[in-house]
Amino acid sequence: MVKPIQSEVRVYAEGGGNDCNQLRTDMREAFSKFFENAGLKDRKPRLIPCGSRENAFNDFCMALAQGKNALLLVDSEGPVLSSQTSTINHFEPWAHLKVQDHWIKPSHAHDEDCHLMVQCMESWFFADLEAVSNFYGQGFKANNTLVQPIEKICKDDVFKALNKATKDCKTSAKYGKGPHSFKLLALISPDKVMKASPWAKRFIDEIKKRKSIT
Repeated sequence: MVKPIQSEVRVYAEGGGNDCNQLRTDMREAFSKFFENAGLKDRKPRLIPCGSRENAFNDFCMALAQGKNALLLVDSEGPVLSSQTSTINHFEPWAHLKVQDHWIKPSHAHDEDCHLMVQCMESWFFADLEAVSNFYGQGFKANNTLVQPIEKICKDDVFKALNKATKDCKTSAKYGKGPHSFKLLALISPDKVMKASPWAKRFIDEIKKRKSIT
C-alpha cells in the first residue's frame, strides 16, 4: 500500500550538537548545498539537526506519529550486514538499528522512512578526495586516505585517515569534526557519493521520489 505523501519532506538527522546553534546552522546550510548539488534545488527537504542519534530517533517517531512526511538519517556506526542489504536493492535499515541501538521500528514506519550514512557522514568524503584535497590545500596527503569501498571503512579508521592526511597541511588546520565536516559536505559531489555508497543513493532517490508526488 502506498502511503499518502505530503509536500514537505522533513529529514530528522543525527548531528549538529545538542546545544550549539551555530553548528546546527552550519549543518542545515551544508545539507542544503548537498541537496542542491544532487539536483534538488527546487525540491530540497527540510533538514532538522537533532543532536544525538537518540534525539533524532525520538523526534522522527514523534513527527511520524503526527502524520508528517518524515525521514530518519543517522550514522550506521558500523558495518551493515549483508543480510540487511541485498543485491536487488532491498535495504533493511531497521534490522541494523535493532542490533546497533536496540531501536524497535515504530508500527507506522516503513523501511523507506529510515536511512543510514554508512558508516558515518565522514565516509562520504572518501568518494570525492579531489574536493577534500582542494579544501585543505598544500600538505594534504590524499594517498593516505585511499581505502575502498567507502562503506567498508571502519568508522574509527575514517577519522584516523582524515587526521593523518591533514596533519601537515600548510593552509588549513588538521581535520576537525566541528569546524570542517559541514564545510566539506557542502563541497563534495553528491554524484560521486551516490556512486560509491548505495545507501547514500537510496537516501537521495527516496527524497526525489517523495518530492515528485503531489
